[in-house]
Amino acid sequence: MKPDVGTVMQGFFGTLLGDIAPHLTAEYSMGNVGIMGMMMFMTAEEYDRAADIRAAENAELRSLCSHAATLVADDALKAKLATAASEKEGSLRIGELNARNAALAGLLIELQTHVEASDASWAPNLEARIWDHLVAATERRKLPLPSFG
Repeated sequence: MKPDVGTVMQGFFGTLLGDIAPHLTAEYSMGNVGIMGMMMFMTAEEYDRAADIRAAENAELRSLCSHAATLVADDALKAKLATAASEKEGSLRIGELNARNAALAGLLIELQTHVEASDASWAPNLEARIWDHLVAATERRKLPLPSFG
């Protein structure tokens, strides 16, 4: 048997909220069971999509770095951007994807700081692209709530 994490977590969620919570008498316990059930639901969703989201974000950030490297005049920043743009994922393990994502996000902050201080003609368009990435990344990471209907 190969248990599917999402199915197992969704099953636990249903059992906690449908079978266990109604039989609890203490409000505190009922609240805890509800929170645990909700976290199981969200964990199941995150398990299913985590690698996809992080790999997509990292690819998007590398594309942004590649584009920015052709624009910025600061040699040190240009080199960092070019290096980041040329990297590939070494692994699809979540911890490693998260580490690369954090490094790329740190570089994005450095780039955004540089762009916001620049009066170059390309700066407003690059700043808009950075903000578009940030909005898209936030939307991708939103967790859905379960339907109780």
